[in-house]
Amino acid sequence: MPAERGLEHHPGAAAPVLPELLSALAGLPIERAGTRLRGVSGFGELLEGGGVIGAVAANYLGDSARPVRALLFDKSDASNWSLGWHQDRTIAVVERRDVDGFGPWTVKAGMVHVEPPAALQAPMITLRIHLDPVDESNAPLLVAPGSHRLGRIPQADIAAVVQRCGTATCTAEAGDVWAYATPILHASNEAVQPRRRRVLQIDYAADELPGGLRWLGI
Repeated sequence: MPAERGLEHHPGAAAPVLPELLSALAGLPIERAGTRLRGVSGFGELLEGGGVIGAVAANYLGDSARPVRALLFDKSDASNWSLGWHQDRTIAVVERRDVDGFGPWTVKAGMVHVEPPAALQAPMITLRIHLDPVDESNAPLLVAPGSHRLGRIPQADIAAVVQRCGTATCTAEAGDVWAYATPILHASNEAVQPRRRRVLQIDYAADELPGGLRWLGI
């Protein structure tokens, strides 16, 4: 990934497995702002190394890349929301263990989450797999290129950082993949012309966790 931007587009990278992804996710609740995914039959295999999606992550992290967290965002005319500028700061782990630098702890959808040291998240990659097309009127992801190089950004400084870095608009066709450095600042507005916009967000890591902590995985 270009280090200065922390963002790259992979047109059509997931298209070969799009039917299988849609089939695996067909039974999940629809029109939800965000659903954390784990244990969905047939889903994890589509994201592991060796497949077309895992290969995108391996481009950045090497053969040790593995999916460690998955979320499904399902925006539509019945469920249209905005998300302000922020960094993703938590990871999902098997169980809580008190390790220096990790905290605070939360439980989301029954899964243990923790904020790790910034240095642990810095090399991670997030893939956004588009299950539907998204244009500029249908709430594409907005990213502040280069903001991932600034570490943890205080809330009070976010607006100034976005103004300095500028904004990239991540439009996509179904089957496209956007890859970005996990700590990058990003946001999403409400759709101006709402249509179905399902996106899979997958965090990938290559490193083990310290102190007996273990990735929860998918």
